[in-house]
Amino acid sequence: MKNARNLILIVEDDEKLRRTLEDFLTANQFAVLSAEDGEQALTLYYANNHLIDLVLLDGMLPGLDGFEVLKNIRQYSDVPIIMLTARESEEDQLTGLTNGADNYITKPFRLRILKAHIDVLLKRNKRDALGELSAGKLRLEQASQRAFAEELPLNLTPKEFSLLLYFIQNQDLVLTREAILDAVWGYDYQGDIRTVDTLVKQLRKKLPDSCPYIQSIYGVGYRFEVNYE
Repeated sequence: MKNARNLILIVEDDEKLRRTLEDFLTANQFAVLSAEDGEQALTLYYANNHLIDLVLLDGMLPGLDGFEVLKNIRQYSDVPIIMLTARESEEDQLTGLTNGADNYITKPFRLRILKAHIDVLLKRNKRDALGELSAGKLRLEQASQRAFAEELPLNLTPKEFSLLLYFIQNQDLVLTREAILDAVWGYDYQGDIRTVDTLVKQLRKKLPDSCPYIQSIYGVGYRFEVNYE
């Protein structure tokens, strides 16, 4: 189970504004990761995508700009993203929104207004997260933490359910044992990564032969893949 505080990734090349955002969000009980350019932002995102609850993304960044970062993230995730940019034109706003930004706030802005937008998006995302997920012959009800294979109930422990949920949320991605450990046990957990292998083994035993979706990736971790052919 992840830390109770929402984790926000700040992507901002202006050091003064970045530190202001860090201090403000920390004071309002958010956990924070920060990047000063697009490449660093994607590195942090890929390493922590299973933990990040929202992204504050500057549109004008050195090297890889914010709109490219947005498109890259949207290939993998529906995480809420608020664009923070000095670009005020209607065309720029449409570019951000059509490429998957949830909101577009022009600089300068008031911190209390930004927080209001953050709160709205996090509440909406929490409601969405309590729906159902399906993959192949599996179906998960997140609100009740019940899992089904071919509509027959699976008797999963809470940790097994969390593991299966994480796999389904990250289909087709190679997941390291460290990433799985962080997602299922929390990023402050200090246990052995071999715990992951034990839980995967338990989960595989409970899945029917018709659901051979968890693949071992030698020396790295696992990948959840469904063949829909």
